Amino acid sequence: MKSDTVLAGSALLAVAAVGTALVSQHVYDQQPCPWCVLQRLIFLAIAAAALLGLVWRGRFGARLAGVLMFLLAGSGIATALWQHFVAASSASCDLTLADRIVAWTGLDGRWPEVFGAFASCKDAAVNLLGVPYEFWSLALFVLLAAGALRVIATKR
Repeated sequence: MKSDTVLAGSALLAVAAVGTALVSQHVYDQQPCPWCVLQRLIFLAIAAAALLGLVWRGRFGARLAGVLMFLLAGSGIATALWQHFVAASSASCDLTLADRIVAWTGLDGRWPEVFGAFASCKDAAVNLLGVPYEFWSLALFVLLAAGALRVIATKR
């Protein structure tokens, strides 16, 4: 599989993950916590890195995009695991690392319908088909990391 295909697929998957989260929030009233919102931000950063690889033609551009995607996916994996094993048992998410990162970007004030955190981590714990939502996110981050490794290893 060509790296362009992996990059395009990764960008689409990452944006679809955020779209799915927005449907859950705005249609099914599943309000996000700061860790959920941080994962949205990471997914969109992965999509941007993948698009960078598509625009910056050549081996170096693809590899740079792959490295960025891999690092971002790793941070997404850590975020999803932290949300499940630490934050979900906490009554408050105020002033956590996730809350500070999202506030630092200013996106929560600019686009609160996408990046606003409206629930505590404990209250935002939701299952989809019997699986915690953050594990779906974790699985997608692992898939995106694998795609990033493939892009890094592919010769153009």
